[in-house]
Amino acid sequence: MTGQVRGFDWGAFGRGFRVMVPLWAGVVPFAVAYAVTARAGGLSVWETCLMSVTVFAGASQFAAAGQFVGGAVPGVAAVALVGTTFVLNARHVLYGLSLSRQLPLGRWQRAVAAQFLTDEAYGMVLVAGPRDPGGLSVPFLLGAELSLFAAWNAATLLGALAGGVLPDPDALGVGVIFPLAFLGLLVPLLVGRVAVLVAVVSGLGAWGLGRVLPGGLVVLLVGVGGALLGALISTRRAGSRA
Repeated sequence: MTGQVRGFDWGAFGRGFRVMVPLWAGVVPFAVAYAVTARAGGLSVWETCLMSVTVFAGASQFAAAGQFVGGAVPGVAAVALVGTTFVLNARHVLYGLSLSRQLPLGRWQRAVAAQFLTDEAYGMVLVAGPRDPGGLSVPFLLGAELSLFAAWNAATLLGALAGGVLPDPDALGVGVIFPLAFLGLLVPLLVGRVAVLVAVVSGLGAWGLGRVLPGGLVVLLVGVGGALLGALISTRRAGSRA
């Protein structure tokens, strides 16, 4: 097959990589902001970049950098940071379960895909993957994941070296990019009254829970609740038809 080298479809990888490029505008400023925070907390350029390479989780990295700046007690900070990271990233359990149902992955493929999975990559792959000429595939998934990984780490290096002279991302208004992107991904999936009802109820639930719970936990709870609601309605409708 054209574009394949040793069984790997580089064409699909490239298409997955390119589909994420429009979201770089939202990733880059916040990677720079993380780097500036980490440097202010006393991390070296190398340490700041190493965290982005190995952790690759923006909210968790900001939490860690904030503790460095605050001068938290090492032992207490480590326990608090692990707990915070778990709560912030609990939603990835749902992402992984969803992807595993749509795309069979081997052991090592699961490990690699899990390491580089992000909210943005999951959303884009879920919508754009099935439309790809080869369908949703491992190369397409990895291309999308590594696209943001490359942008995040390049911007981290930029911020670590020159972040002090760059403008505040909040002042640029780039925070609106991700919500709009996810809204654009959601709309094509709203096919039928059940999907619309589940989306509305889940949105209201997320808004309410978001006022009292951390974001990662909200996504996990609302995701499970929305899935159960959709399954309940679909089951009852199927029973009524029978």
